[in-house]
Amino acid sequence: MGGGMPVPAVKRIRTVAVVVTGLEALEERVKRDLEFLEYGGPGWMPYREHEGERVFDAVIVGGGQCGLGIAFGLLRERITNILVIDENPEGLEGPWITYARMVTLRTPKHLTSIDLGVPSLTFRAWLEAHAGPGAWEKLDKIPRADWMAYLRWFRRVLNLPVVNETRLTLIEPLGGGLHRLHLEGPGAPARTLTARKVVLATGIQGGGEWHVPAMIRESLPKRLYAHSSEAIDFAALRGRRIGILGGGASAFDNAQHALAEGAAEVHVFVRRERLPRVNPIRQMERSGMIGRHAALPDADKYAVMKHFFRHNQPPTNDTFARAAAYPGFRLHLGAPLAGVREEDGGVAIDTPGGRFHVDYLIVCTGLVSDPALRPELRLVEPHILRWGDVYRAPADIADPMLDRHPYMTPGFSFMSRDEEGREKLRGIFSFNYGALVSNGITASALSGMKYGIPRIVSAIADELFLDEREAILGRYYAYEEPEFTCLSEHERS
Repeated sequence: MGGGMPVPAVKRIRTVAVVVTGLEALEERVKRDLEFLEYGGPGWMPYREHEGERVFDAVIVGGGQCGLGIAFGLLRERITNILVIDENPEGLEGPWITYARMVTLRTPKHLTSIDLGVPSLTFRAWLEAHAGPGAWEKLDKIPRADWMAYLRWFRRVLNLPVVNETRLTLIEPLGGGLHRLHLEGPGAPARTLTARKVVLATGIQGGGEWHVPAMIRESLPKRLYAHSSEAIDFAALRGRRIGILGGGASAFDNAQHALAEGAAEVHVFVRRERLPRVNPIRQMERSGMIGRHAALPDADKYAVMKHFFRHNQPPTNDTFARAAAYPGFRLHLGAPLAGVREEDGGVAIDTPGGRFHVDYLIVCTGLVSDPALRPELRLVEPHILRWGDVYRAPADIADPMLDRHPYMTPGFSFMSRDEEGREKLRGIFSFNYGALVSNGITASALSGMKYGIPRIVSAIADELFLDEREAILGRYYAYEEPEFTCLSEHERS
């Protein structure tokens, strides 16, 4: 039938009109809600220049969901002299339509995040305006493409100051509470910018780097493997055998995606004897732990994160079922990597259960958080206080991976190992996976952002206020504008 009966033109026009009208109505509602909240009022920070150039009150590095939420939060605080930069082209910020390969988000749909309590800015409000009032009730989990469309709308409707294709290469402390940011990329507004506060809203990899085991790096040519965070040409892998190393959620995201794209076989190698069953995040979401993690004593913070990593995040049931439904799906439990090498144009993988041959290997082994791995921090990294500097964990839970995490304030700023670094680090905030041990998942999971974003915004506002304390208090003490003007007869006489 060639695709079915053609839809009459009048119906096509009417459908488009409903969608546009729904979004227009929502955007008017957003505008009205923000007016009620006095959003858009005049800024209160004094304007500053350095060497004849503008000083931004805050530059946010990363234009994904965290960066957008923080920018909105700062604007609500009437901190208006801000800029968001992102290294990706517009519309490709974050992982959602690049290297994220799940069909839907893993987070329950009802959890709110970057809307900061404004109902008209929630994903649900956008979805119902975009797809109709019944769309929310029909939804199980949020499709990742829809989430990205929502983020694009969020940025547009709030007119957030984002510049794309701009990469931060170095943070250079200038003293006096200022930092020079060295930039590159075709979208960069200048080679350098100066800022009072720098916010590293750099996502899952922003606290360190994606991890590829040394055995793989040293034994295989790069053409035979990729980390799951990289771009992968799945079309070129149609009809081929793919190995996937790892047992977390992303391993099965990639397995189902590869099979859907036409891979003949996908072998998932998991070192554990059993797949993780429990997702600690679900318990944390309903227990108060996410929002209150920063209030815990150090011993509890450390133990909580050790427990979190022991469990890992299992695949969602629908993702696993989707992968397992393909005849080419192979799951190998109790199969840690014993050896790997190039063989016959592919990859030979040795495990305790035998040797396997695949044409290509996808590495889903997560990331390592360590400020020393971030080139933009190289001038300040030696001063950054780590958990290993502060807390000695009991032997049964001690973990060098946790010890390398920065020891941070509840407001997501670095702390210094020494007096020299105190001034250099002041004003640098890290809202990414590096904050896990200190602040829990408030900067790394969608369900934590509604707690983490207000806290970092408040911390930035406090620092800015104290930076300009003398000028602000001076204006306060000098203020003499009369408010009471209705003089009594006695005063007139």
